[in-house]
Amino acid sequence: MNQNTLEQLHAMKLFGMANSFKALIESHSLEQYTHDQMVAALVQAEWEGREHKKIAHNISQAKFRYTASIEEIDYTYPRNLDKNQMLRFTDCSYIKNAENILVSGATGVGKSYIISALGYQACIMGYKVGYYNLQKLLTALRIAKADGSYLKTLSRIEKQDLLILDDYGLQPLDNNACINLLELIEDRYGRRATIMSSQLPFDKWYDICTAKTIADAIFDRLINGSHKIQLKGESMRKKR
Repeated sequence: MNQNTLEQLHAMKLFGMANSFKALIESHSLEQYTHDQMVAALVQAEWEGREHKKIAHNISQAKFRYTASIEEIDYTYPRNLDKNQMLRFTDCSYIKNAENILVSGATGVGKSYIISALGYQACIMGYKVGYYNLQKLLTALRIAKADGSYLKTLSRIEKQDLLILDDYGLQPLDNNACINLLELIEDRYGRRATIMSSQLPFDKWYDICTAKTIADAIFDRLINGSHKIQLKGESMRKKR
């Protein structure tokens, strides 16, 4: 009978229940549970299994630059990184409140690792995340406009609870790139959270958009109510 039950659980794709039930059989622990306790234990195992699978899927789909976690961030290196601020981000309330995080700092101070860690934490909390090199994303959007898939691509990105845009400002953005960036930000404003990083100081971000009127619109939406992380100091790579 137990084998038949296991086969039925597998057939219904209740793999968490099946694995838990099999473990109880093999450990001869079935008789230690009441019927209510058994049902509760199996349901809990199924729930945890599905949550773990969902988290793993979200992490895989996010395509982070680094495998990173907030707990493993190095706060001892002098780079003006506020540990308390980072720990406040762990509950992901900024995502729930559709608040942006802007990160600035020179090459090698750990911007990409930090924003990867923030994204990883968001996945653990059940959010869908997309991590992009901004220049590559804008190139993909330009191609999407040419092949007719632009609106579909925008819609897919808009559905992500957290959008991470890395390496803003590597080169000036022409009028079309500025428009595409504005449409990305406009779709999310007040509804979804965005993280953006750049090597440039915050007061230089505006200059990257050659279309100044569009730049006004972009940064009015990005900066309003945002959290800022201003990293300082020399490259961490020098200490390796």
